Amino acid sequence: MDNVQTGKLRNVCLLGHGRTGKTTLAEAMLYKSGATEACGSVENGTSVSDYDPEEIKRKFSINTSVMPLEWKGVKINLIDTPGYFDFAGAVCEGVRAADAAIIAVSGKSGVAVGTELAFRRVKEKKIPCIFYVNKLDDEKSDYFKVLEQLKETFGKSVAPFSVPVKDGDHFNGFISIVEQKLRTFDGNQAVDSDISEEEKAEIAPIRDMILEAVAETDEVLMEKYFNGEEFTQQEISHALREGVETGDILPVLCGSAQLKIGVLDLLDSIVSYFPSPEEMPAEEVILIDEAGNEDSVSLEGESELCALVFKTISDPYVGKISIFRVYSGTMTPDSVVYNASKNCNEKIGKLFFLRGKKQLEAKQICAGDIGATAKLMNTVTGDTLCGAKKHFILDRVAYPTPNLSFAVYAKKKGEEEKINSGLQKINEEDPSFRLESNAETHEQLINGLGEQHLDIIMSKLKGRYGVDVEFTEPIVPYRETIRKKVKVEGKHKKQSGGHGQYGHVWIEFEPGDQESLTFEEKIFGGSVPKNYFPAVEKGLLECCEHGVLAGYPVVNLKATLVDGSYHPVDSSEMAFKVAASIAFKEGLKQASPILLEPIGELKVTVPESMMGDVIGDINKRRGRILGMNPSGDGTGVVEAEVPLSQMFKYATDLRSMTQGRGEFTFEFVRYEPAAESVCQDVIEAAKKRRESEEK
Repeated sequence: MDNVQTGKLRNVCLLGHGRTGKTTLAEAMLYKSGATEACGSVENGTSVSDYDPEEIKRKFSINTSVMPLEWKGVKINLIDTPGYFDFAGAVCEGVRAADAAIIAVSGKSGVAVGTELAFRRVKEKKIPCIFYVNKLDDEKSDYFKVLEQLKETFGKSVAPFSVPVKDGDHFNGFISIVEQKLRTFDGNQAVDSDISEEEKAEIAPIRDMILEAVAETDEVLMEKYFNGEEFTQQEISHALREGVETGDILPVLCGSAQLKIGVLDLLDSIVSYFPSPEEMPAEEVILIDEAGNEDSVSLEGESELCALVFKTISDPYVGKISIFRVYSGTMTPDSVVYNASKNCNEKIGKLFFLRGKKQLEAKQICAGDIGATAKLMNTVTGDTLCGAKKHFILDRVAYPTPNLSFAVYAKKKGEEEKINSGLQKINEEDPSFRLESNAETHEQLINGLGEQHLDIIMSKLKGRYGVDVEFTEPIVPYRETIRKKVKVEGKHKKQSGGHGQYGHVWIEFEPGDQESLTFEEKIFGGSVPKNYFPAVEKGLLECCEHGVLAGYPVVNLKATLVDGSYHPVDSSEMAFKVAASIAFKEGLKQASPILLEPIGELKVTVPESMMGDVIGDINKRRGRILGMNPSGDGTGVVEAEVPLSQMFKYATDLRSMTQGRGEFTFEFVRYEPAAESVCQDVIEAAKKRRESEEK
């Protein structure tokens, strides 16, 4: 595998909805190509790609996995990706490194939301794809129904390259529309035969669709088609390849990964129709010169090394493994490369290809190929590695925004540091979740793509680092303020032998126009000496950190020191700070204190048919609809303002409501007064929290 030419490479990503058999299909391709001696099983936990303990336990993919194989002189890097929405970050990694995609579709359940999302990623990346209708061995499967769904959903470019053949209810082969051959299977043996005239007549309308697509790729072929002349097999193959590469033709193949039917045909199609890396448009990169200036350039014809780390694995035995794709030049072992993303050098040790978790030693990794190395000190997913002469930066992996937020707490006190360390290491291999510390609420927050996503992170913390955690809804950062003007007295007088303590102030409190405290003094006649003004202000500022309703910070407050008194011996800065705090607490109680809740702007993109349900749900969350804007592609954007307290589990609820088709963004905009019922709940919750902390 070391000396593979770039033109003999194919980087293919396996995409699709969950439970469509992508991993089983990958196993069948590895086995049929001779890359493995036995076919692994997801159910038995023996598959090549699902080797993580969490994958084995749950029996589905959660990570991206690379599996090289060779077929007819071509090296195919299969990139298996998860199908469940919670692991969309891993899908983004796989698509970033791929030049083509196979979208698996269940012959039983047909086109699903995951199929649509997979195709959307293909279109965004502008790479060719093939649909593989899998699980046709299931007696409830219906290939032609699925084919119609594909056409309705993805348009007239969908072209069936094969149709299934059944012996009664038993699926035992297919007809190749392109070659007009019947391929039946008896166990592992495939038998090719000519199709009958009756069968030719049955597939004629489908074959005409393919021939018409072939004709549209070239004017000479178009003329030949209209003249009724037959195309040669070479003309058909060449035209189909062009059509697939441009996305004008979306082939549909059929089979059963479980029975290994249609797998060889799929391998042949990858070699025949998918482009090599050198046939893909060259990557656009940022070139950084010696002065630090940046310029956008193309890597076309570039011989200097440029590689992107698109995935990181935290291996408990080997350490950190960086998986990269080389876009130009050659990566060699025992060399020094430059990390342009971090502005530092990295020492490359051994190079290897990964087939699941198995390491295959590599002498070099050429342009277009995918390889790995271990123990890079500063490199993380998304970094660009390049040579010493030219410093490039490639586009990083674009991860979806994690919108499901929870607070992380240790079940045992004293393990907070272990939790933080473990989460940081897990985050290295899964950047699709985000960590942050809320200085105000003193909570460690984790933002993920779904409850299943966060559940697996919790399980990894326990399995790898021996830490038990629990996830709770975060504390909402409410604020407190006042609604009317009051004048109150604060007096601190204490005599305990020797010097006593004396501080006395009269302060007017009223609503202010700034978020932070506005402090003024209007003292006449020196009733409070000037040197105590800063102490009064400091006492008020400290009190503003905890309001009188539920202990939240006080905002939009103006305080004016208007009078007071002092003792020439017993007065001190501390005494006036205490007096100010007494005035603060009494003043806020009298000034009609209220709770302010954070409000954010919500933008939800959903199919227009689902907008009514989304709007109804927003109303239940005390949201205000600002507008509904159709996008022109069958989707619309609902804009609203919603309290933050109603948004922590919205990612899960929206997914359930829209079957995964909905997307949203949410950004804080302002604080506004909370309803009385909300205030009561928040005050009671704060009281219980204080009682719990005191125990």
